[in-house]
Amino acid sequence: MAESETAPQPPAIEGIHHLKFAVANPERSLAFYEAVFGAQRMPAADHRDADGRIYAYICDVPGFGTKLDLRLSEEHAQAARRFDPITLNIADRETLGAWVRHLDTLGVAHSGEIVTALAFMLVLEDPDGRRIRLYTREKHGPEIAGQKDHPWMQL
Repeated sequence: MAESETAPQPPAIEGIHHLKFAVANPERSLAFYEAVFGAQRMPAADHRDADGRIYAYICDVPGFGTKLDLRLSEEHAQAARRFDPITLNIADRETLGAWVRHLDTLGVAHSGEIVTALAFMLVLEDPDGRRIRLYTREKHGPEIAGQKDHPWMQL
């Protein structure tokens, strides 16, 4: 492309349509996302195979900003173990503490508060071992060192 030419611009994108998570057991994953995140199944959007068996649940999850597709794929769910495909915003350390209490009440394993280079974070795993991070918008200064070697920060 010549220096005087401008790069072509891509057509508009209006946002993310949905997230798709591979799961080994859709019913188990649905129960987890309902309990932990308040997900609401959208029965009319369930995906069924030719025999009528459900292979995906579509959920509306408050705060996600998009739908969540819990799609049966044991192989891909296993391959995604310990990977963290999504980091969710939360307001501050107070909210992070509320999440710790919520997860403890449900018996969901989590990292507890982790100090990152810039803010504070909590990591939890879904039933397939996929890690989901909750990251505060509240920042801290250089006087607080991040926990780079925290086990929940490792893939």
